[in-house]
Amino acid sequence: MKRKFRVSEDDSYTSPRSRFFSTTFGRTLLVLFIISLSGGVFLYIIARDLPSLSQLESYKPKLSSKVYSADLRIINEFYEEKRSFVPLEELPDALLKALIATEDRKFHDHWGIDLRRFATVALTSMVTFERPSAVSTLTQQLARQLYLTLERTIKRKIKEIITAIQIERTYTKDEILEMYLNHMNFGHGSYGAQSASIKYFDKDVQELTTDECAMLVGLLKAPSHYTPFWHPNKALTRRNVVLTAMRDINFISEDEYAEYVKKPIEVLETKNTAYGLAPYFTEYVRKNLQDKYGYNLYTDGLSIYTTIDSRAQTVAERAVQNHLPELQSKVKKHLIKEKMIKGLLDSAFVENNDIKSLLRDSTFVDSLVLEKVPAQVALVSIDPRNGHILAMVGGRDFTKYKFNRAVQAHRQPGSAFKPFVYTVAIDNGYPPTYEVLNQPVVTFMPDGSRWSPQNYDLSIGGLTTFREGLRRSLNLVTVRVLQNVIQKPSLVVEYAHKMGIKSPLAAVDAIALGVSDVTPLEITSAYGVFANAGVLVEPVAILRVEDKNGNVIFEHIPRSQEVLRKQTAYIMTDMLQTVMDHGTGARGRWMYHFYRPAGGKTGTTQNYSDAWFLGFTPQIVTGVWVGLDNYTMSLGAGQTGTRAALPIWGPYMKAVYDTLALPEMDFTIPDGVTRVEICLDTKKLANDVCPSARISEEVFFTNLVPKDNCDKHVGPRRTRDKRSKGKKRKRF
Repeated sequence: MKRKFRVSEDDSYTSPRSRFFSTTFGRTLLVLFIISLSGGVFLYIIARDLPSLSQLESYKPKLSSKVYSADLRIINEFYEEKRSFVPLEELPDALLKALIATEDRKFHDHWGIDLRRFATVALTSMVTFERPSAVSTLTQQLARQLYLTLERTIKRKIKEIITAIQIERTYTKDEILEMYLNHMNFGHGSYGAQSASIKYFDKDVQELTTDECAMLVGLLKAPSHYTPFWHPNKALTRRNVVLTAMRDINFISEDEYAEYVKKPIEVLETKNTAYGLAPYFTEYVRKNLQDKYGYNLYTDGLSIYTTIDSRAQTVAERAVQNHLPELQSKVKKHLIKEKMIKGLLDSAFVENNDIKSLLRDSTFVDSLVLEKVPAQVALVSIDPRNGHILAMVGGRDFTKYKFNRAVQAHRQPGSAFKPFVYTVAIDNGYPPTYEVLNQPVVTFMPDGSRWSPQNYDLSIGGLTTFREGLRRSLNLVTVRVLQNVIQKPSLVVEYAHKMGIKSPLAAVDAIALGVSDVTPLEITSAYGVFANAGVLVEPVAILRVEDKNGNVIFEHIPRSQEVLRKQTAYIMTDMLQTVMDHGTGARGRWMYHFYRPAGGKTGTTQNYSDAWFLGFTPQIVTGVWVGLDNYTMSLGAGQTGTRAALPIWGPYMKAVYDTLALPEMDFTIPDGVTRVEICLDTKKLANDVCPSARISEEVFFTNLVPKDNCDKHVGPRRTRDKRSKGKKRKRF
């Protein structure tokens, strides 16, 4: 029989495991185990947020993409962090020495952390009960900037140390220095030594002097605190601290120190250059690249080479800004005359203010009109031979008005469209001497309504030649050319599209007067066909794009096509030269002193809503539009293309030719075109008895040259006026 044992409440039993942990050795092991487990859990929690090995091995800084002009100036940058990468061997030795002397003298001896320095600072802190001073090595600073936050906690410090050790195991000391000097923040949005050098000194980092290197390194401690723009005295003191550190470890001599420490800090004046030169153009470039090719311009470090000429752009912006005050003044006078100023105010404002007093305040009125009805402008300048956009202005102020009117605004061209009508007639066998009546007509608008246009000067007359109709910009003559000669509005649409107009055009008679909207870029490019002997070259803004390593990832392929016979293009050019020399564009000659061989045409729409001038030479075609964004409002009575747009075009063309020092070049007469003297009365070949005042040169397709001599002026042979002998006659 088995015995059964009962354990009473007074009895106790201790298992072997319990007896083991009751010993001193057991307790010690248990404590160590708990500490190890807790430390492991703590390190695991920390390690979860540390960068992976693949992240450490792949250093991909955010690099700014630079936009270059045709003359290789940086005109803008796209960036999240304004940074340019420069290899270590291209960084100045003084910069490296200043950095090591100030931030980490044991850089080449430690493996990520400086244990002696760390222990010394920690012990001092415990004794003095003060917050420890910065003891981070360059590698720790880089780890913090690359992968961690800037919070000041023990957890972050441990992460920083671990990451620094991993960086040291992954990269050489030179590679760490290279990453550091290309990555760190130097203030005012400048990341990396190259961007900082440009920002503060407007020079490449390789060109920095020792004292300039010391100033840059001094910024690293606290860029906003030591910025020379805001705190020049603090910047100077900090720079001298860096120079002292360099002297103390013999990176510079005592004499060099004495020389550098006396030098003042000379940096650029701070300017608002957030949008750079040609902001409308560079935004146009950005949209093209991002929309079509999907590049990340803000981080990929691309080099974008464009067609813009910084000199032409500067001249264009100056011409626009010089004329805008006068243009705005005309708008204000028109609004005052029409008693429209009060209508610009909100009803709540009117109720709560003494409006009569305010409207007597010219300063208030000026600011109100500028705010509510700003006169706007677009300018596009192109080399017609290759399509390169040389200058672009899309509005009065990019900081306020981002809409690019040069490429996005669709506006009626008015009389600036007339050359396309005459082009169709000339190309289909009619000479510039062909005549139509300058008499009232009825035409149809795109909406089907009837319209009876008038000439600007309200004149009517008899038979008028194509050349005279274009020279004087006669509406009645142009509509009759379409109705009686061409007869098919669709043919004008076809030619205009072929010459580069991409916007839809209404195939109605009123198209002769430019009632269908176009953009300044496309109509300017289309005028380039006249200048380029009938060849359309698609306008281009971007020549090539290189990645951060200099590899070409995009290159423009020129696209050109002969869309007009060269003979037609030359005859139209000759007719448009008459406009420039003796017609609505003549102010460009006698007022703005632009005397190069050129053709051009004004454009003005109903109610003076839009004013244009488009003109060209063999080397440059430029279009200018001015108007109000609200097309139902007027610039003011009399604000035609001659008075509102030509004052920008003329000074720009004069200045751009002077600035670029372009050689004088005339239009070349092609085979198949003959220039002869005709009698203006009969349009037949001039004879020896025709009065000199009634003789003019005219151009014809060779097969259309008049065969008969003038039969109006007959009689004895007379000697010509000696003053006109041997001289090129004016074209009328």
